[in-house]
Amino acid sequence: MDMKGHAMGHEPVAPPPVGKADHTLRIEPCKLEIAPGVTVETTAFNGQVPGPMLQLKKGVPTTIDVINATDVEDLTHWHGLHTDVRNDGAMEQGASMIKPGETFRYHLTPEPSGTRWYHTHAMAGDNLNLGGYSGQFGFLTVDGGPSPGDYDQEHYLAIHHWVPHFVPMVMQMQAISANRPVSVGSDVAYKYATVNSHCLGAGEPLRVKKGQRVLLHLLNASATENVVMALPGHTFKVIALDGNPVPNPRKVETLSIAVAERIDCIVEMDNPGVWILGSTLPEVRDMGLGIVVEYAGEKGRPVWHDVPQAPWDYRQFASETQAPTPDKVFNLQFIDVGTRDGSMFDTWTINGKAWPEVDPLLVEKGKRYRMLFHNLSGDQHPMHLHRHSFEVVAIDGKPMSGLIKDTVNVLPYQRVAVDFIADNPGDTIYHCHMQLHMDHGFLGMIKYV
Repeated sequence: MDMKGHAMGHEPVAPPPVGKADHTLRIEPCKLEIAPGVTVETTAFNGQVPGPMLQLKKGVPTTIDVINATDVEDLTHWHGLHTDVRNDGAMEQGASMIKPGETFRYHLTPEPSGTRWYHTHAMAGDNLNLGGYSGQFGFLTVDGGPSPGDYDQEHYLAIHHWVPHFVPMVMQMQAISANRPVSVGSDVAYKYATVNSHCLGAGEPLRVKKGQRVLLHLLNASATENVVMALPGHTFKVIALDGNPVPNPRKVETLSIAVAERIDCIVEMDNPGVWILGSTLPEVRDMGLGIVVEYAGEKGRPVWHDVPQAPWDYRQFASETQAPTPDKVFNLQFIDVGTRDGSMFDTWTINGKAWPEVDPLLVEKGKRYRMLFHNLSGDQHPMHLHRHSFEVVAIDGKPMSGLIKDTVNVLPYQRVAVDFIADNPGDTIYHCHMQLHMDHGFLGMIKYV
């Protein structure tokens, strides 16, 4: 038996829908050797982590069969795509769960362009083997994304944390008192971390040559951990966030990537050596979060040195002009209210109510709406909107425009305003993408009237 409770090996599945789909994904048990002598048992797509790369064409209809070869019902969400309700892959909106042994055919007409991804949208609750804690995720790209100019190499790098375990709040407080790093936004901790399927030093390095331009697509596929990444001696030119071109591409020394966010960037390989692209926290690199970057002709132990860290600010990539006035503003306050119903984890509320009691936001097609996220907690919250993109229009009252995303990280006690156009009718959820928070109340619904 594996950690999810199903027998290892292939289980019989229901016959697929009529005809052959364009793509097929199989949710199945997976044993993954992330470092020499370190194997994790998880659930993944097609027995690999990340799952198969799906390269789709904008506006061209495609079908994807998802086979559930486990004994737990599941479903798949196409993160960042403007889908219809049935095919978005969120149970709360009315999408179908895929029962054990069954196949569900998703029909997608992919848009917008850029770096997207797919992942399970099943609840995990207090079971830290399910949902986003597992290996059920993969990259999905839609052609016609931002032009990076000429480049010599392209790599897709997904960050994930493994072997989660509950950390009592008292232990977090002790760690803070001792000035030790603690989990950001959760009371779940992890034993290992990987880039793609390997811990730092366990997989093949990124092999580069001096003078090359390397295009990186980074995804934070962790269940609960935001990360800050650096490549000492180099800078990242950020060209897109969540797959959307930024108004102001610029070079930075560190990348802050919240859960579910993606960053597309160019790295100029102009500093020969053997380096570590990894977490800026030594304890997290020790868990495995990093990958070696090796220049041709260079040997030796990978080098890390600390990089100056400037506060991450979305405004540096945006326009300073003010966004249009919305038709309506929704004020949304987030706070936890302690444990309920015997759970070991806190319940999270939106305007004082936890899902499914959260009052829906009522919208009319074609109008512009502003969601003002006000974080009244000490945790970070990567807020995700389904089936739509939004424009980040203000942070702590300072206006900005032109930055289009589907997930935005709201820092402790921060106010972030985002605008969306109600142009995709049907029930639409928004939620914190921390699995722990979403599962315990942090989710709301938008309804078209």
